[in-house]
Amino acid sequence: MPLYKLEEFDQNYRETFGGSDVKALDVYTESGMRIGSVVDTLVDQNGRFRYIVIDTSYDSASKKILLPIGLSRINYPAKRVYVDGLSKEQVERLPEYREDMVVGEDFEERVRSVYRSGNNGLKYNRDTYSYQQEPNLYQLDDQYHQTFRLYEERLIANKNRVKTGEVALGKHIETQTARVKVPIEKERVIIERVSPTASDRVVDPQEIKFSEGEVARIEVYEETPQIHKEAFVREEIRVKKVVDRDTVEAQETIRREELDIDTGDLRVNEGNINRPDII
Repeated sequence: MPLYKLEEFDQNYRETFGGSDVKALDVYTESGMRIGSVVDTLVDQNGRFRYIVIDTSYDSASKKILLPIGLSRINYPAKRVYVDGLSKEQVERLPEYREDMVVGEDFEERVRSVYRSGNNGLKYNRDTYSYQQEPNLYQLDDQYHQTFRLYEERLIANKNRVKTGEVALGKHIETQTARVKVPIEKERVIIERVSPTASDRVVDPQEIKFSEGEVARIEVYEETPQIHKEAFVREEIRVKKVVDRDTVEAQETIRREELDIDTGDLRVNEGNINRPDII
């Protein structure tokens, strides 16, 4: 079964595991002796952790080795990985891991043979071997790797834009009777007959001209009103919207889980319980 470096299998593995990173954690024995640090992890094609890559430093000598995941106990609050029974002799016997190498089945078997305690009765068969055959090497111990979560409720404020109404503007026509006064002029003819005076009664025969028919024409005019309608702008209406701002305060009861630890007479260092375990 092929093995992959953690970042090759999932480039965003830190986000996948909630920001936790097993890399760069210090490695200690159960007795408290520092033996190196984690530089990488190897996972199988299903993403299951199989090995921790440790850069050991025994007696100022550096050597990278593989540690089956089942032999580790990760403590994120303390930023440490505890190793179950990794001795200097085992480190010397383990094959050296290189960054550019491909970990094959033969290399894995060389690693497993160093960690096997005595004769466990397992007869290695390359064609039929599976990690489930050696749970002590590859199975995570729930006692040390269990993870549980404490939940809390929070008030989340969002805004929804809802329609509360609308304003429609229209026009209608009202009619009324308008009156206007226009002064006009009318011409009329007045004919007056005047009796001649005594001096006008004798007429010079030379001036007498008798005639018939039309002797005068007077044109008579009058003004007639010309009434028509014209449209004018009476008023302008401007429509616009303004935003009134207000703050709405909401109150709700929320819940949060707190951790209760009952250790009896045993002294336990809680550490930072807010950081999850990614393994």
